[in-house]
Amino acid sequence: MPEIGYQADPSVVTWGALLAWTYEKNPDLQWPKSIDVYDRMRREDPQVKSVVRAVTLPILRTRWEIDGTGCREEVTEHVANDLGLQIKGKAFKAPLRSKGRFSFPEFLRLALLELVYGHSIFEQVYSYDDAGRAHLAKLAWRPPRTISDIEVAKDGGLVAVKQKGLPGGLRQGMFVGRSFDEIRIPVDRLVVFVNEREGANWYGESLLRAAYKMAILKDRVLRIQALTAERNGLGLPVVTSAAPPEGDDFDAAVNWLDEQIAAGLKQAKEARAGDAAGLSLPHGATFQLVGVKGNLPDTDAAIRYYDEQIARAVLAHFLNLGTETGSWALGSTFANFFTDSLNAVAQHIADVTNQHVIEDLVDQNWGTQEPAPRLVPAAIGEQQPVTAESIRALLESGALTKDAELEEFLRSKYGLPVKGEASVQDEGTDAERSRFVAETAQKVYLATDKPPLRQDEARDIIRRAGADLSGDGPDVSRIASNEPEEAA
Repeated sequence: MPEIGYQADPSVVTWGALLAWTYEKNPDLQWPKSIDVYDRMRREDPQVKSVVRAVTLPILRTRWEIDGTGCREEVTEHVANDLGLQIKGKAFKAPLRSKGRFSFPEFLRLALLELVYGHSIFEQVYSYDDAGRAHLAKLAWRPPRTISDIEVAKDGGLVAVKQKGLPGGLRQGMFVGRSFDEIRIPVDRLVVFVNEREGANWYGESLLRAAYKMAILKDRVLRIQALTAERNGLGLPVVTSAAPPEGDDFDAAVNWLDEQIAAGLKQAKEARAGDAAGLSLPHGATFQLVGVKGNLPDTDAAIRYYDEQIARAVLAHFLNLGTETGSWALGSTFANFFTDSLNAVAQHIADVTNQHVIEDLVDQNWGTQEPAPRLVPAAIGEQQPVTAESIRALLESGALTKDAELEEFLRSKYGLPVKGEASVQDEGTDAERSRFVAETAQKVYLATDKPPLRQDEARDIIRRAGADLSGDGPDVSRIASNEPEEAA
């Protein structure tokens, strides 16, 4: 059943028309001017920088795995190896080399820039091995400043992205003249992350949009605060001239006062502090550093308010706790809302990656009917601290069993030294230890012609080694006893 309505008017789908669909009334925040504005905000404002890091760093820090439930092992391993991620439920196999390979942490860091600019665009690049299998060579980031146009279909779907032409007359290693067309990348080669996309708005909305007004007002107050300190920190030099000499006529008195005022103004402008600094004034003249009479405006309160509003725009209220807006005791309550928003962002990144990276990679190698594994992020904010008491409780309850992997994890967690090879070789399963004992007993018997074990001991060891014994065994009456002879 075809669509009847539309999300974008097909007759006017241009970047200018798409800007109208964003309903952005502020000229400074209309794309592409918004790129420079948001970039300047995150680089110059400490609170904005703190907010951006508070949102992105936990997502970068959490564990990302490949879930191969319902997929063939070959497909799951191929995807995990290309992305450099661990398969869920299996030990991580580190690649022999990392140079020249796809870096998932770097890709994730650039993908999260959609929160700053509203969108983050990548181009898929594949390589092929000798067997003809496609491998993900890179997800090449296409910076927002290089995007010149976004083509959108009637239903709001993405058609292609255009980049600005390369300067210098070079493109793909070939000289194409002084001017050339834009570079068009079709949708089947694209991976596009858009923050809060609505309809045909593939430019998205920056996470900093709601904080823009507060950041601008805060910047103005900071300038006023700096000017206030500069103008009133040391006071304003004021020179009062002396009275004119008595007996002079009016014109001579005016000329004398004009000369004194000019000299006083020069002294006020050139006044400096120092070891050899000084000032000479005629009798009756004065020199003062006059400050503001009364109280200066409290700019700290306004700046603190704007910082609170910037943090509130991303649900990061806890960044302001402990100053004058509450105590850290409220941090856990506010942090729950914040971590829920982080989990939503992480799931959004995973969904886009699954649809346009992993599924495309599987389609390249096995076709569209092959089940594709999924990228899954670990939940942020739900991990319990690993303490010695909790490990002991889990072991005693039977929820955990003591094995080499658990010991290796605990040694790494608490910074303990790695177990030596001799200790590792001494350990093993009960069956392995039993087989070792049986082999040793056999060697002793062959070397001395004396049975080192009783029959019941040997049978027990053989059972523990994994053999299925039945019957009562041979007649033990014919086997010489290995009990020590009594002294005569």
